[in-house]
Amino acid sequence: MRRTALLALAGLLLTSGGGGAVAQDGDQLGRDLSAILTAPGLRNAQAGLVVRDAASGEVVFSSGSASRAQPASNLKMLTTALALDALGPEHRWRTDVLTDGVRIGNTVRGNVYLRGTGDPTTSPKDYRDLAATLAASGIKVVTGALVIDDTAFDDQPYALGWAWDDEPYAYNAETSALTLSPDPEFSAGTILVRVKPGAAGQPVQVELDPPTSHVKVVNKATTGTGSINLDREHGTNVITVSGATTVPTADTVTVHDPSGLVADVFRSALRDKGVFIVGGTESRAVPAKAQPVASHDSMPLREMIRPLLKDSNNMLAEVLVKTAGRSWHGGRAALRPKLAGLGIDPATLYVEDGSGLSRMDQMSPDQLSSLLVAARTKPWFSDWYEAMPIAGVDGTLRSRMKGTKAEKNVHAKTGSMTGVTALSGYVTTADGRQLVFSMVFNNFIPTNLKSVEDRIAIRLANDVKGQSVATIQTVPDRPDERADVECSWIKAC
Repeated sequence: MRRTALLALAGLLLTSGGGGAVAQDGDQLGRDLSAILTAPGLRNAQAGLVVRDAASGEVVFSSGSASRAQPASNLKMLTTALALDALGPEHRWRTDVLTDGVRIGNTVRGNVYLRGTGDPTTSPKDYRDLAATLAASGIKVVTGALVIDDTAFDDQPYALGWAWDDEPYAYNAETSALTLSPDPEFSAGTILVRVKPGAAGQPVQVELDPPTSHVKVVNKATTGTGSINLDREHGTNVITVSGATTVPTADTVTVHDPSGLVADVFRSALRDKGVFIVGGTESRAVPAKAQPVASHDSMPLREMIRPLLKDSNNMLAEVLVKTAGRSWHGGRAALRPKLAGLGIDPATLYVEDGSGLSRMDQMSPDQLSSLLVAARTKPWFSDWYEAMPIAGVDGTLRSRMKGTKAEKNVHAKTGSMTGVTALSGYVTTADGRQLVFSMVFNNFIPTNLKSVEDRIAIRLANDVKGQSVATIQTVPDRPDERADVECSWIKAC
């Protein structure tokens, strides 16, 4: 068969979703990739892989890549790219403190308002700083209420298709326009639970950071050999601490109603600064007559995408969708017109959230690779590319592919759920060509397929076009490592 006919056949199979592997020049690379895809863990699973030239978009290899599947956290690449196009790299989220009524001396005869627009990175210190600015203005007494305005987002805390049993975990927190992150990882919508051992056999000490009455702790843990388990009762703010430990530990737990937590933390901060609010806490939109007193701006979007992509932060991703359109439905509708500019037909994918946590999300490796090719033409590409995890260096790839040609070379986004794993990104070959690749594996019996992903990326890094690779660098299997969640979510990277 003539070469032109082979190229035509490759294109036909790519667009029609043919299940067979296609390598345009029939070289050793295609044979090696096909061999890797015969890994026992992929037997009877859905496996899609596509490799393309980054500059031209030409398909180098494809196997099952047109079939849609759950992309897991690979969806964050699409969410951040759409947000950069729609909101702009310099977009920031503002948190405002305002007052209404009449001020007489150091007294405001009215209310104080705290309004959020979705900043998921606001820390307890940021709220203390806002309280300090209000106090510095000379206000000592507010005769009305503390009013919380979180109306920038709707009141649906979870996207469709999220698992109910993940509710206590930081990667599954409620999305709110007023929230806080108690740790450097920007675990929005959570509280930090610190556990300290006491005398042997005695109860441990439990502290909340930040301190709050919004959450109740039930302490069943003792000082002794073992591990600590943290759980939150569904729909409540009752956190149960159980198990045993002889060393101090700390971890985050989600809270129900993050805006309520913020209100309690901010009221305490005001009290510490000498500002007394006579009334209770209410929730509604800020009236037009209210006057600003203090504000806090987040980092720009171009900086926020670094912890979002490198650490696979779900809550940062969800904020991008709701910022675009207040709700997940509205945000998706607002972002949809940007898909064509990223090489994706809006009619050929299904997306329910921004993080990929939903089991309803459907996207193919072909679509992910089209995104990777199109992104290179965007003015924000450099920031986006550097925000990807880098093999052997940082993020969810910091411990992977070390000592190979992929180390410090592969920039790629991971994705992990039970029965789902994905890796998509960029690699430079041994002869200096940049390739994009996307692999999405679904419906496998729970096992660790990260080594299969690594072998594919490493093989691409070693490639010299038209030549065989004498020795294919490999990595050991890691069957005992947990791979049903992103390693950053459990601090295991």
